[in-house]
Amino acid sequence: MHVTDNANRTELHRKGETVLLSIIQAAGWPIWTLIVCSVVGLALIIERAVSLRATKVAPPTLLDEAIQASRAGVPPPAVVEQLAENSLLGAVLASGFRALHANPGVTEAELRAQLESAGRLAAARLQRYLGALATVASAAPLLGLLGTVIGMIEIFGSQAGPGGLLPGGGNPAQLAHGISVALYNTAFGLIIAIPALIFWRYYRARADALLLQMEVAAERFVHHLLTLRR
Repeated sequence: MHVTDNANRTELHRKGETVLLSIIQAAGWPIWTLIVCSVVGLALIIERAVSLRATKVAPPTLLDEAIQASRAGVPPPAVVEQLAENSLLGAVLASGFRALHANPGVTEAELRAQLESAGRLAAARLQRYLGALATVASAAPLLGLLGTVIGMIEIFGSQAGPGGLLPGGGNPAQLAHGISVALYNTAFGLIIAIPALIFWRYYRARADALLLQMEVAAERFVHHLLTLRR
């Protein structure tokens, strides 16, 4: 029974590979640009899904833990480095501790400037690769359109006889191939662009929400740090 199931799965896998290969062949060489585009888009989507997790950006309890750990004074540098490596929010909070280590009597303006500088770096990391994902969403339909134009050129070429566009001079095989190139590339371009656009908008909104959460946490942390000044 297991042998039969394995054989069936192998046969289905082979048929799937055959169908995919036939589609790529029918779509012509323009499809390879779309395949590259899809691979890049998928890699960016996975990378942003991992990087924009709350545990890597702003763990919910991190601010309270940092405040509690510094009730009696500024933590030692080793603890501050651990905090900086915890997450993006941890790096922002650690910058405040570093400012107090460097100058125990730091002014409120200097302290805010230090946190804002760290916050800008964190914001840049939140927005990283979103521009590339937006480029994939914009470029995929254009690449599909390029394939469509190439397919149309082949269609017109298939209808050209020895003396030009003659009723009896068509090449059915070339005509069919041109139609396949045009339709497959249009479809693939849209299939790639639509998910890329959806994920780009989602990740951009998520990055903005996480950034706002970090700004609120940093503002609360500033008030705490002011009580630690000497």
